[in-house]
Amino acid sequence: MAKKPMQTAKGRVATAVYQNKIYVFGESDGLNQVYDPAADMWEDRASMLTLRTLFDANVVNGKIYVIGGHIGDEGSATTVNEVYDPANDSWTTKAAMPIGVYCYASAVVDNKIYFMGGISSVAPNDSPNLNQIYDADMDTWSFGAPVPTPVSNAAAGATSGVLAPKRIYVIGGRANYGGEGISDNQVYNPQNDSWTVGEPMPTARFQLCMAVLNDQLYVVGGLPSFTYSIYCREFEQYTPIGYGTPEPSASPQPQPSELFPVEWIAAAVLSIAIVSVLLIVFFKKRGKS
Repeated sequence: MAKKPMQTAKGRVATAVYQNKIYVFGESDGLNQVYDPAADMWEDRASMLTLRTLFDANVVNGKIYVIGGHIGDEGSATTVNEVYDPANDSWTTKAAMPIGVYCYASAVVDNKIYFMGGISSVAPNDSPNLNQIYDADMDTWSFGAPVPTPVSNAAAGATSGVLAPKRIYVIGGRANYGGEGISDNQVYNPQNDSWTVGEPMPTARFQLCMAVLNDQLYVVGGLPSFTYSIYCREFEQYTPIGYGTPEPSASPQPQPSELFPVEWIAAAVLSIAIVSVLLIVFFKKRGKS
């Protein structure tokens, strides 16, 4: 079913969903266009502060973070960190990314945004194995364990811990800025800062898209190779490691005390009261007789 077209045609954009509206950022014009599905209407909002492409948009605590990306025609990666507040249609600047990257993969876990791999201005002809972590609550950056296989143009998604343990899955992409897609499934555990390997994706590709629904991963589209430039039609589903085993609760459930539980004390008091009444009735009857 066709919907109302965008006000400005564009590609290489970043999207985010917040309060049932779709926000579209990016391209060289820096526009911020918002789609309301209920009204089938587009609206222009405050434009980005820094014009760029090839970045992601992530929602944390009701705000949309657009970090890093590509500026200009010479392959320059930026470190800019800009935050959009949909409530008042305004932008602010936060702590800059340590190493600017574009074509990275990103995901959010516990109010932290993880930026995996990408193409950096430090090594423009290589894909770094960076794992840059932004704490949105503290406005601070740190580094996690490096991505085992340096990759760009990969897709990333995070499981919630409800139906599968909290993990970030970095799937596909191009290794070391090569021209061929890969099928790697690199799995990051943010709780202990470690990497493992999951089952490879059936179709090797890069520039793919990922969605996470009920802690299952769905990947679609992408390019198998720059040589042929024929986009994939494959739509593949992945069941994560430990699916059906939710994350254990962070706080243990309180256990009943083994010494004089309240229930036992109440039962004992009630028993003593009943026995006392019976004894009083017994002795009164005996006195009368």
